[in-house]
Amino acid sequence: MKRQRVAAGREDGAGAAREREAIRVANAPCSWGLIGHGDPGIDYGSMLDELVETGYEGTELGDYGFMPTDPEVLRDELASRHLTLLGAFAGVNLRDPGIVAVERPMLERLATLLAEAEPSERRPYLVLADKDSLEPERKLNAGRITPEMGLTASEWKVFARNAEEVARLVAGVAGLPTVFHPHCAGFVETPDEVERFLELTDPDLIGLVFDTGHHVYGSGRDDVDGLSALRGLERYWQRVRYVHFKDCSPSVAAEARAKGWDLTEAVRAGVFAELGKGSVKFDAVLDFLERHGYSDWITVEQDVLPGMGTPKESARRNREYLRGLGI
Repeated sequence: MKRQRVAAGREDGAGAAREREAIRVANAPCSWGLIGHGDPGIDYGSMLDELVETGYEGTELGDYGFMPTDPEVLRDELASRHLTLLGAFAGVNLRDPGIVAVERPMLERLATLLAEAEPSERRPYLVLADKDSLEPERKLNAGRITPEMGLTASEWKVFARNAEEVARLVAGVAGLPTVFHPHCAGFVETPDEVERFLELTDPDLIGLVFDTGHHVYGSGRDDVDGLSALRGLERYWQRVRYVHFKDCSPSVAAEARAKGWDLTEAVRAGVFAELGKGSVKFDAVLDFLERHGYSDWITVEQDVLPGMGTPKESARRNREYLRGLGI
């Protein structure tokens, strides 16, 4: 049986019943090793074919240039596989004053490609993140960040202002919404840092993409009861617009913290496990989303480095796991 969700908006105060439709599930190129660490060893056509063969209905763009950059060609490639383009990740050094002017050509190019390549009413998201791993201290201490490693008050103001400027830019250029992605090894990683970012930014400009795995690992704590992701989702719910499903291996996370691994070392060791093999209780997360009328896609992301594991088989097992939960 398909798990059902509210089709439009969130529950109103009276909890009135609304027309329901099934949650749809996507995957992303990062699950095939495309995370900015070199050649993933697979071309975009083969990756999209494997994504479809393993049961997914949507994708994100991946690193710019991996898929066609001609909107018509990209639209045809996706349409021939009946895939929806959900968005694209954009890492920007948001604490740098004036960075939006520097990155404007990249942002305009990316937003225009998304808008022209996806003809559906569901507009793709510009998935904005602080560019991770630029600051050595943050990269080295991903998964165990302390308050002393955070932004200063003045840096927070610049960071938030830049994020809002990006959102205005892509909305003006391409009519696209922006969601912010808290990310390990960037300057918004811990739950308190996410909260601070949301306090400083306009909810009408920027929503949140909630990534279960980055939240759990970025909390810096053992996920003893498996409900860290659920608590984060509850905490930020009013700003959540989009959800990534990623699991986190508690044993690898603990070893990474004990041995002082940086983010790349933790990913190489498998900190982001296949769904159901880490600590995240996805059944509880899905129940929460269903009760609150979540009305967008769930995108599976199992971050791996090029050459790691067996991406197609992992994608298939991840999809089967979610079917077992009713989606």
